[in-house]
Amino acid sequence: MAEKDTLIERESLLLRILWMVLFSVIWQAAVLLLGVAVVVQLVYRLIYGAPSKAVLSFGDSLSQYLAQIGRFGTFNTDAKPWPFSDWPSPQAPQGEAAHSVPPAPHPVRDEEPKL
Repeated sequence: MAEKDTLIERESLLLRILWMVLFSVIWQAAVLLLGVAVVVQLVYRLIYGAPSKAVLSFGDSLSQYLAQIGRFGTFNTDAKPWPFSDWPSPQAPQGEAAHSVPPAPHPVRDEEPKL
């Protein structure tokens, strides 16, 4: 019976290793994507004077995703990251306020009836 438990534990560990290798590859791609987001945010900040809200949200959720991969890979959790769990929700920014564009005014309509 102990041999059967050892075999199951070994198979479980081998499966975990396969997942860790897969998430290591995903990690590398996500780090590159985060680097692109950093550069885009920097350029946006230089042009508009404030960071982009969309890039803020994406960067935060991607950073949390990388943290989930790190926690899984270092055996801090058994929960596999996305797509096996929900994509992390972005938190409210703690730095600069995001750039906002006020809505455009509606054009004035000609109220006279046309014949």
